[in-house]
Amino acid sequence: MQTKENISPVANSNAAIAAIRGHVAHLATPAQTPALSQFINAYFRELDAEDLSAISAETWCAAALSHHAFATEFHSGAPKMRIFNPRATDHGYTLNSTVIELVNDDMPFLVDSIAMDLARQGWTVKLLIHPLFRVHRARDGELTAPKSGLEATAQTESWIHVQCERVSDPARIKALGDGLQNVLRDVRAAVEDWPAMRAKANETIEQITPNQTSTTSPEAAKLRLDEATEAKAFLRWVTDSHFTLLGVRDYTLGVENGEDILRIVPNSGLGILREPKLGGVSASFNELPAEIRALARSSQLLVLTKANSRATVHRPGNLDYIGVTHFDADGKPLGERRFVGLYTTATYHANPLSIPLLRHKIARVIGRAGFPSTSHSGKNLVSLLETYPRDELIQISEDQLRMGERPRTRVFVRRDVYARFFSCLIFVPREAYNTELRVKIQAILKRAFGGTSAEFDVQLSSSMLARIHMLIRTPPTQAANQDVRAIEAEITAAMRRWEDDLLLEASAQYGEEAANSTRSTFLTVENNTFPAAYRENVTPAQAVADLTIAQTLDD
Repeated sequence: MQTKENISPVANSNAAIAAIRGHVAHLATPAQTPALSQFINAYFRELDAEDLSAISAETWCAAALSHHAFATEFHSGAPKMRIFNPRATDHGYTLNSTVIELVNDDMPFLVDSIAMDLARQGWTVKLLIHPLFRVHRARDGELTAPKSGLEATAQTESWIHVQCERVSDPARIKALGDGLQNVLRDVRAAVEDWPAMRAKANETIEQITPNQTSTTSPEAAKLRLDEATEAKAFLRWVTDSHFTLLGVRDYTLGVENGEDILRIVPNSGLGILREPKLGGVSASFNELPAEIRALARSSQLLVLTKANSRATVHRPGNLDYIGVTHFDADGKPLGERRFVGLYTTATYHANPLSIPLLRHKIARVIGRAGFPSTSHSGKNLVSLLETYPRDELIQISEDQLRMGERPRTRVFVRRDVYARFFSCLIFVPREAYNTELRVKIQAILKRAFGGTSAEFDVQLSSSMLARIHMLIRTPPTQAANQDVRAIEAEITAAMRRWEDDLLLEASAQYGEEAANSTRSTFLTVENNTFPAAYRENVTPAQAVADLTIAQTLDD
């Protein structure tokens, strides 16, 4: 005899789908029932038993058939979407949720991008269903008989059903719809233009030559040859499954009213950078201070950084930016081709010693350090560089790479080449790190740099140090002369615990040996003698007096 405990989840799911299928005959004509029953099987195939059991079979059946009716007419090339609060009179069922129904040509990034925008707009997703259907449609977009959505012919479609917390505010629902439409437009642009963007990347690689700058010496010629060779290798590497291309656009460098500007090359935009079609100027470049805009006239071939814009496609975070400078025959910069997208997971897992540009940067840093490769310091340096935040390793110069393995607080700050953010690496003793400390550090850095927002990543490993990488977004005009040592001191103070001050008091009154005895007796990991209420009400100085008495007591 089977009990509930030994019925498999698949069996439970099949039973739940069978129950949903059992209601089709009550909601459809006899002629429609067989095809719609097949549709029910496909619609709920990937949903687990727990989600299926959360809503009645009758409600699930009505919701699925409502979606089917909505998808009966669809024209490829643009999404069809509606957002509503289900009512029995209008939709055949009632739910205490706001529902999003979508029909779209199937393409990558759809579900990730929709979920990301819902989170950005502050909507809580209760449930998301994403069945794929091979469909056959007439020229007018109608599903042809038997209208099951299962015809294995021309096209694959994504039918997405999302349930969110119920919201009745029309303005908020409109904002949600507008945001999702923008996201779906970006997804379509990125997917449709991907072959053309890849062709642009290959074209750029072929156009890079060491003759793009004038030769002043054999050493300079060799440097340019090495730079061009590594740049080509890096671009080949990133386009080989290490960079999700989302947009490409060309710019020419010019002068207007005595100041440098970047003009958009008309009709050069692809993917999420399709617009504006009619040219214009780069607004983000024009917002930069003049001394930073002047960097556009440097001889730097590749500019690797983060864009101001956050990704609307695939996953959250600011877009990665790869700028390739174009030069004339005399080595003067003419403009740039800008690629935006996201480094893939493979990039973050790859050994940096195998990545073009990074491998030479790391080799030069190791060489300049002068440590034998088999020494403790040499091995530590290699390990540090191999685990360095990958975005930071791509963007940072080799002169800025430095760090020792000592259990103390250190802060390293690098400003983005376009002055749009401060990249901060904070190392703190691993045992001192917790979420409360991270929030304190974030507040300290935002205040110090005049930041408008912050992003963070934390690494806890076998090292004695915890590593926190924070990007502090700032206006380009924000001053950059902050005192890093003062910031370190403030973070160190923020880390101080009551127990730390107790040991300092004990050391001051009775000496370091007595303080260490206090630590081993009263402040072990297994046994912290002092309750939270005591720490709140008693100063460390008063506690030392209590300890003096406590140490005279027997068990």
